[in-house]
Amino acid sequence: MSSRIKSPQQLLAESGADLEGHGLRRTMGLFQLVCFGVGAIVGTGIFVGLSGSVAEAGPAVVLSFVLAAITCVFTAFSFAELGGAIPVSGSSYSFAYASLGEQAAFLVGWCLLLEYGVSVSAVAVGWSQYVDELLESLTGLRLPAALTAGPAEGGVVNLPAVVVIALAAGLLVRGVRESARATAAMAVLKIGILLVFCAVGFSAFRAGHLSPFAGHGVAGITAGASVAFFSYIGFDAITTAGEEVRDPRRNVPLAILICIGIVTLLYGAVALSAIGALGADAVAGQPAALSLVVDRVTGSSTGGGIIAFGAVVAIASVVLAVMYGQTRILLSMSRDGLVPRVFERVSPRSATPVANTWIVAAVFAVPAAFAPLDVVVDLTTIGTLAVMAVVNLAVIVLRRRHPGLKRSFRVPLFPLSPLLGIGFCLYLMVGTGWTTWVQFAVFLAAGALLYAVYGRRHSRLAVTAPGDGAARAPRGA
Repeated sequence: MSSRIKSPQQLLAESGADLEGHGLRRTMGLFQLVCFGVGAIVGTGIFVGLSGSVAEAGPAVVLSFVLAAITCVFTAFSFAELGGAIPVSGSSYSFAYASLGEQAAFLVGWCLLLEYGVSVSAVAVGWSQYVDELLESLTGLRLPAALTAGPAEGGVVNLPAVVVIALAAGLLVRGVRESARATAAMAVLKIGILLVFCAVGFSAFRAGHLSPFAGHGVAGITAGASVAFFSYIGFDAITTAGEEVRDPRRNVPLAILICIGIVTLLYGAVALSAIGALGADAVAGQPAALSLVVDRVTGSSTGGGIIAFGAVVAIASVVLAVMYGQTRILLSMSRDGLVPRVFERVSPRSATPVANTWIVAAVFAVPAAFAPLDVVVDLTTIGTLAVMAVVNLAVIVLRRRHPGLKRSFRVPLFPLSPLLGIGFCLYLMVGTGWTTWVQFAVFLAAGALLYAVYGRRHSRLAVTAPGDGAARAPRGA
């Protein structure tokens, strides 16, 4: 799309990725990075979305989660290789810049803005619902309807959704160390709650509830996997921490693979215990399936309150992790001149992009507070899949152009693995329907216009000599 391509070496030099990244500090270790990844992945997908997968696959939903994980691993391998070879904050955006060029990179960043923005806003709305349920279980009271929904749902403003975004932003601007500690605590807590759920579910396990195991056949397992696949999305946020992780060439690839393994085992155990306790028919179609299982097994509503608390923690950690990822991608784009310089200003006191974070919070809070988000869910899905396809393609391109690039992890079964990743992404994109493709084409056209009007003219590559890797000095916040 563009002849302007940054070499991996230039990206590394400009970011200071092998030293201290552009005013950012290396404070995250492997454990914190794994917790950050788990925090970005485990949320509404398992607390709310389990029932949808069960409805498609029945007891064989466990195989659906495994199939989704295997499919997801193809792209995870690509992220792991690129995250270890180019450990910078830009993630998919930077990988595209080094392989396909500037315009493709800008459009990837454009798609990520949609993906992360809708994700945070939608998750914040879900957090609002669970806070209301938790409040009712503890006190018997509920928040006023006018303050828990936007105008389209009969309310005035979704105030809790705005609150959780503001709290996440406040924590992020304090520093990466503080954010990482909070994310780690929340990740450990929600894993603990899910493990307690598994113990409760398995205590009432009945083998007969698994029969017939695959009543919907292979088609049901595949359909369940398509629903379950999006429960794994979020591991890509790990690569946005490339400049704030100690030993990123080792820790970034390792954290991605560990997260996928942990989440797969956790999802499988939760699904098996839930179905074993009540049966697939009782779980399918239940938006609060985990609370339902605990309430019925224990004969008390207290367990449901505990699950609601776990959901509140889980969803809050997703908001925190995804917002972090978005701010770092914008920082990288600003460093390259493709978005205004305010997004790259790093506070010398907290070593965080303060203005960037509050701008992102304000933008994300508006749709969370007022707008119905279901109308853009399919658009977000196709944009996310397009980004993943680009990352798989970037692995292939960089292997050819830069065979000597230092890679701490290599995609196995190359080039079959990234090709399978591309194929699966395209397959799911086709399934979104032609109206979504039209919306996506319009969205990409708007991004291309923005790049032509602003990005191309202000690009750092437009004002520096070819091969000049000198970085602009960051401004203080």
